[in-house]
Amino acid sequence: MNFDDLTVVLKVAEFRNITAAATSLDMRAATASAAVKRVEHELGVELFVRSTRQLRLSAAGEKYLPQCRQALTLMDEARQNIRFGTETVAGEIRLSVSSDLGRNRVVPWIDQLMTSHPGLSLRVQITDSNVDFFRDSVDMALRYGSPSDANLYGFKICDVPRLLCATPDYLNQQGTPIHPHDLAGHNGLFYQLQDIPYDLWTFKRDGEEYRVKMKGNRASNDGDLVRRWCIAGHGMAVKSCLDISDDLLSGRVMNVMPDYTPPVSELWLICPTRQSITPAMRLLRDHLKQQCQSLINAMTTRGILPSHD
Repeated sequence: MNFDDLTVVLKVAEFRNITAAATSLDMRAATASAAVKRVEHELGVELFVRSTRQLRLSAAGEKYLPQCRQALTLMDEARQNIRFGTETVAGEIRLSVSSDLGRNRVVPWIDQLMTSHPGLSLRVQITDSNVDFFRDSVDMALRYGSPSDANLYGFKICDVPRLLCATPDYLNQQGTPIHPHDLAGHNGLFYQLQDIPYDLWTFKRDGEEYRVKMKGNRASNDGDLVRRWCIAGHGMAVKSCLDISDDLLSGRVMNVMPDYTPPVSELWLICPTRQSITPAMRLLRDHLKQQCQSLINAMTTRGILPSHD
């Protein structure tokens, strides 16, 4: 089966349109159509259901094309690794990552990785929504929380403490709470998912749990926007220490009520199949572990995070 024909088929699946796929590949629509027909003929099945307006994947296409994409990715990485030498990892990193962590930490970390491994390329999707690996054309996702889908593969990067944060100016004006009961008079800044704000905040101390239903005048489905509201002094937010690490280390925000801690989260790098675990993904996994641990160590040394020695 022709490598270029498979590439055309994947583009058609991505655009749901042969003409658009052909344009993106700089070829004639008739050439792209012929490539699709050759692949379907060799497989003995139709990969697309055709209508007058658009194409959609058939049941066979939904099963075949994700595996086809992984096979082409591995073939391309093999060619790149031969081209750049056996000690240099190459290939495309197609990653989905949350807005705050992605923009402010992960993308700069990957830039460092690409400098030392020029055979790498990056296609990144910045979103706080749940990822659909086939629809979103990504091979891996960096997400908080362990994967609940048993069909997914993943690597735990680290445990991530979450903190109650506010600026020094906000605390000077509104007062510094020392107990969860003191939060009733404060303005909460909320992350929301599917229009549901996370306004029920949980804290623990010495095994005892405290729950506070917060009031607030700002909520967003963009975690980075919630962080920006916090550093602008508009209220208090519960944030991952990684997301807000730069602001903590610079003193723009403070860890409030450090003796009462929100639940610890986990950071995972997940992918849809075992074939997705490529040399590029393993390299990214190791780099993320190193960078996250270095950042957590820096915050521990500065007394922002508690030491567990």
